[in-house]
Amino acid sequence: MTFVVGDNCIKCKYTDCVEVCPVDCFHEGPNFLVIDPEECIDCTLCEPECPAEAIFPEDDLPADQQQYLELNAELAQQWPVITEKKDPLPDADDWNGVEDKLKYLER
Repeated sequence: MTFVVGDNCIKCKYTDCVEVCPVDCFHEGPNFLVIDPEECIDCTLCEPECPAEAIFPEDDLPADQQQYLELNAELAQQWPVITEKKDPLPDADDWNGVEDKLKYLER
């Protein structure tokens, strides 16, 4: 099993999760983070660190967010690894909780 970054991370991109990851499996895009499923060791450390509650165990990924499993795997191959916490996007708090943000994903 792997952990998956879901919809609520888009346009928020809080990075609290990356500091606790022991295997550096997070990758950073312009307005979204993803987890490399090949690197994730299911340690569970990242999930409680996410202020947006956007990280899920694969088995608990909501039915309407199943596409994020494949999206995390795909984008992890394209985006660079992130290992240090950064400031969230400037309007992250405004976007936290907004639903159906996939259309705003920047690749």
